[in-house]
Amino acid sequence: MRITTVAILSGMLAATPALAATATITVHAIDATGTGPALGTIVARDTAKGLELSPKLSGLPVGPHGIHVHQNGDCGVKEQDGKPVAGLAAGGHLDPHGSGKHVGPWRDDGHQGDLPALSVNGDGSATDKLLAPHLKVSDLKGRAIVIHAGADNYADEPKPLGGGGGRIACGVVK
Repeated sequence: MRITTVAILSGMLAATPALAATATITVHAIDATGTGPALGTIVARDTAKGLELSPKLSGLPVGPHGIHVHQNGDCGVKEQDGKPVAGLAAGGHLDPHGSGKHVGPWRDDGHQGDLPALSVNGDGSATDKLLAPHLKVSDLKGRAIVIHAGADNYADEPKPLGGGGGRIACGVVK
């Protein structure tokens, strides 16, 4: 009887998929005066192909935007060259291996924090999923996800860090 019970339980365990790690990140508008209203959430989930990010955001400027995992879990204002800068407390792009390269999310020799572009629809909403093949939910803990004003070309030319410009939205991963 015990063997039968174990066999049944083993079959049940084998048929039950492992729960994927998830995190829900609340994203806020940011500017040089600090953190503003919530724009929505991004749900991060581990998959067999990497980290899946599912945004449910609104109130963003239309078009493609650079989005990155930043080193520090802080969306606050910090001073640079004597001026307050939105989200600068988040630090630079997550780069634990010290590559110093901004080459995009599909290569493994650059910033680990580089993510695929966030596409914002004509109504200011962003709902298209993003896949970051070299990240897991555990890599995000204690970090910030930052959305930039413009698109990212994943190169340091003609402008540094892909030319995404200022930081306009941010969420801390707890």
